[in-house]
Amino acid sequence: MSRHRASEGDGGQPDETEPRSATHYHLARAVLYREYLIFVRYPANAIGGIVISLFFFGLLFYGGRMIAGQALTDSLEGIIVGYFLWTLSVGAYSSISNDIGSEVQWGTLERHIMTPFGFAPVALLKGVAKVVRTFITSALVLAVMLVITDTTLQLPVATIVLVSTLSICSVLGLGFAAGGIAVLYKRIGNWLNLLQFGFVLLISAPAFDLGWTGFLPLAQGSALLQRAMVDGTRLWEFPLVDLAVLVVVAAGYLLGGYAVFEAATRRARRLGVLGDY
Repeated sequence: MSRHRASEGDGGQPDETEPRSATHYHLARAVLYREYLIFVRYPANAIGGIVISLFFFGLLFYGGRMIAGQALTDSLEGIIVGYFLWTLSVGAYSSISNDIGSEVQWGTLERHIMTPFGFAPVALLKGVAKVVRTFITSALVLAVMLVITDTTLQLPVATIVLVSTLSICSVLGLGFAAGGIAVLYKRIGNWLNLLQFGFVLLISAPAFDLGWTGFLPLAQGSALLQRAMVDGTRLWEFPLVDLAVLVVVAAGYLLGGYAVFEAATRRARRLGVLGDY
């Protein structure tokens, strides 16, 4: 009754102090803002990631030039594009797999699972936020690589962003699958890190000119990105079949990885090992 009178005293207006339920928009905004704060408040770590990427590329470039000489120079554009895609892929993959592994070690996994959104959407949005950050850092690495090697590439931005995004969607799926296995078996960090080096083979797959490799993660995206950045091919100039394969592979691996993560999480609940470490 007093509640009714209070409502009448307010002219029938709803109580604005009453908390509203959060939506996925609020979740996405919070996750993106968190990633921004981590980036700007810990600049030494952010700069360190760029320096390490450039260090490994320097080893690849200068070491390869000493050993291979002209052979490296002839394929330098392709190497730069492949390395750019590799840095994006590693950032996307580790953003989910390592994040889930950390939550398992910290004992905060159950807290995320009990949120209204569930842990998988939170992990996915955190992965997307890290991919956005990785795009920025990889673009800086790409610019420095072009200066160091005195190389010129075609940069159709819209085509590069779309093809790269669809390419690393398959890697996000692998990250989800690896994270699900981490929920069950806990300490598998060495295996998670080993898979990152497998991305080199996947990105190099188009060089083998085998049709079935287009259905592997990163392979089709690597082929299209090479044509966009080396030959200057625009998105609308690609054959529809090639774009369809890229979209199907991206969606298939992302949904498959998500399903593996959900299945592994349910099994961990049944076994009672969700919060164990």
